[in-house]
Amino acid sequence: MLGPTLTFLVFFLLTGSGLYFFYKAVYHRYLYLKLGKPADLRKEAKDRLKVFLVQVFGQTKLLKDRKSGIMHVVIFYGFIILQFGALDLIWKGLTGNAIPFPGYEAFGFFQELTVLLIVADMGYATYRRYGEKLKRLKRGWKPSIVVFFIFFLMLSVVFSLGFERVEHGLAASGWAPISSLFAAGFGWMSPEGVHIAFMISWWAHLIILLSFLVYVPQSKHFHIITAPVNILLRKTEPVGRLSKLDLEDEEAESFGVGRIEDFTQKQMLDFYSCVECGRCTNVCPASNTGKLLSPMHLIVKLRDHLIDKGSSITKKSPWVPAFAFSDKGSHVLKVGEEHQLPDIWQDSEVTNIAHTMNTQKHSWTVSDKNAEDVELLGDVMTDDEIWSCTTCRNCEDQCPVGNEHVDKIIDLRRHLVLMQGSMPNDGQRALQNIERQSNPWGINRRERDKWVKEVDPDGELRVPTVKENPDFEYLYFVGSMGSFDNRSRKVSKAFARLMNQAGVNFAILGNEEKNSGDTPRRMGNEFLFQQLCMENISVFEKYGVKKIVTACPHTYNTLKNEYPDFGLEAEVIHHTELLDQLVEQGKLVPRYEVKERITYHDSCYLGRYNGIYGQPLFELFSPCRITSYLFHHQQFKLGIPFFCFQKNIWHICQRTTAASFLTVPKTACSNSSAMSFV
Repeated sequence: MLGPTLTFLVFFLLTGSGLYFFYKAVYHRYLYLKLGKPADLRKEAKDRLKVFLVQVFGQTKLLKDRKSGIMHVVIFYGFIILQFGALDLIWKGLTGNAIPFPGYEAFGFFQELTVLLIVADMGYATYRRYGEKLKRLKRGWKPSIVVFFIFFLMLSVVFSLGFERVEHGLAASGWAPISSLFAAGFGWMSPEGVHIAFMISWWAHLIILLSFLVYVPQSKHFHIITAPVNILLRKTEPVGRLSKLDLEDEEAESFGVGRIEDFTQKQMLDFYSCVECGRCTNVCPASNTGKLLSPMHLIVKLRDHLIDKGSSITKKSPWVPAFAFSDKGSHVLKVGEEHQLPDIWQDSEVTNIAHTMNTQKHSWTVSDKNAEDVELLGDVMTDDEIWSCTTCRNCEDQCPVGNEHVDKIIDLRRHLVLMQGSMPNDGQRALQNIERQSNPWGINRRERDKWVKEVDPDGELRVPTVKENPDFEYLYFVGSMGSFDNRSRKVSKAFARLMNQAGVNFAILGNEEKNSGDTPRRMGNEFLFQQLCMENISVFEKYGVKKIVTACPHTYNTLKNEYPDFGLEAEVIHHTELLDQLVEQGKLVPRYEVKERITYHDSCYLGRYNGIYGQPLFELFSPCRITSYLFHHQQFKLGIPFFCFQKNIWHICQRTTAASFLTVPKTACSNSSAMSFV
């Protein structure tokens, strides 16, 4: 075998080459990221660090899927342990001595246990992908190559430790069960043969380790490096808040995102952080109903396009070593006739992402087109994908690496609407109605307060306008749905009645109220949103509004989280928050029986956007309100805490199924009946 001097020389040559190739692959991708717009990351370091520690070291997002979450926790902490083991093993090969770690025997035991757990993990990961065949997981050599890397890396560790025991004549030990068992089968080998076998295993371990290091930044496993950074730099303001466009900027060449370079550098970091786990696509309502949009493929396609165009602009190949890969061609989306999605849902299942996954897989191809000639809107992202998003943020809620999908889609919509005037016909008609009549249906704006008389023809319901009650405490912002939609009018009526019953001093704007602008903004018409926003704020200031309450989750989110960017200083609360306060203060007391089974659905814009889960449940399922209910919620399905009432105390409960019946004990009520307010 090689002498000590030559061993050191070859080791440093290999290690130096591996580190250089790794640096080169990372640096070139950094250059591509620099093509994006600078991101404003001036945020509170304390809040950032807290989330970083919880999500990176607590693995909280990953554990939403318990099976894969536990598997990933083992791999994450296992590799931290094995890094120390790798250093120790490398040092042994170079010097013949171990690094004197405190409690070395215990360290060796945990190292071997970790190797065993990681091998089992890799077996389970393979089963999940090819046995269970989870629809959200990709299959093929690219997603599977890491399994071989890790398996053979663990094998090289076992062989090295085993041959080391044989070479040094170490007796079997309970602190080293795997290597002792391995060594027992090779005691017959000569000292020279054992040494050669150890060094072959040692070199194999080093080469696999360095190869994996070089491979990581050139694959989806780049998330090992970028995901912690991405989580550290995540937004600390309200989730889902959209960026404000300066529409008066005379130097702006365009608005929204029409080229990959129009994304911010933080958004581009999302591209590199994607692990392609498919959790986002698995919960996406568009993907589940056969639409072309897949949040996972959205990020992957933008990443591939960034790499294609970045390498073309910077003249720096993304691949290392460059001579081993071809840079010819660029990725484009071409949906062939055989992979077209049906216009009408024809699947026997209620929801199924298989159709979307299959179409995206076969349509994302490499063409002869120059990367700089590839159009982001059209060649990479289609109109069908961009307009299929409901902005529910379920994808972001599930993403374990903190990626944000919705803001990217909104930025693409902004460019389509503001720069190209492109929008689906139904959406265009709705926005024209909002612009003309301040509601999506085109109903005369002067009929905005007509709901009061229609739901209360006898005049028993006291709903004053701000002119009739200038000393109001709360402005009830009814919204377009509450004013014009027949079903939502019932909510408006019930809420007004409860406020009157509780003695709340409130008023409405009547015909002076305008659409909140949420719909135009989510559809990319920032100009119309800002116009409505400023008009509403002007009216708020005119009447000295200090507190605003609304029943519409979308209006609530827009007023609370986005209007402040334009100067709103009023306090904004949802009607369930106000009702919760009134019950807490004893101003509202349940009186009538409701013997009903109730299905409750959390609004996306209350739950995921604003974290309001408790108040609606408190009001719906408070003591003596109902005897049983069906709770069906994504967080419930994932085992995240929710509230239930038992024995006069609100408890935080955990469930693992998608739905369950809970019964309020009879002893919790003054009688055995369910009760309600009205």
